Amino acid sequence: MAMMAPDGHGGQDMRGEAGQGDRSVATVWTPEGEMPAAPPSSAAGPTGGGAIGEQALIDAIATVYDPEIPVNIYELGLIYAIEIGEDGAVKVEMTLTAPGCPSAQELPAQVQKAVLGVPGVTRCDVEVVWDPPWDPSRMSEEARLAVNMF
Repeated sequence: MAMMAPDGHGGQDMRGEAGQGDRSVATVWTPEGEMPAAPPSSAAGPTGGGAIGEQALIDAIATVYDPEIPVNIYELGLIYAIEIGEDGAVKVEMTLTAPGCPSAQELPAQVQKAVLGVPGVTRCDVEVVWDPPWDPSRMSEEARLAVNMF
C-alpha cells in the first residue's frame, strides 16, 4: 500500500499545485502492485475486483464541513491523500487548519463516517498529519470565494 504524499515524494497531492484541485490521484492496491483508480467519470461505486470510485469518496468527504468556516473540508484543502484498497479498505490522510483546532476530534470521525457510507467500503482509517502544514493557499477557488479571500 503506497500513500500519496502531498509533497510529491512517493505519490501525488490530492490538490495538485496549491488551490488547483487536481482530483485524479487515488490509487488501488492489489497483490500485483498499484494501479490507478477508475477515472472520476466512471467512479460511482464498486466495480469489478472491488474497486471503489475515487469520485464517490470525494463526494462523501465533501459532505463534511468545518464548523467555523462555511466550506467543506475537501475544498478547504484539508484532505491530503486517499488510499483505496482492493478489499474495500480506505485510508484518508488529512490535516486541520491549526494544531489547536477545536474540531480536532470530530472532523476525522465525521470523515470516517462519511467514507464508510460509500458502497463497497469495508473499513476506513483516518490519519491526521501536520506535514506539510495547512495554509490558505491549499483552498480551492470556490472555497476562497465562499470566505471572501481574494
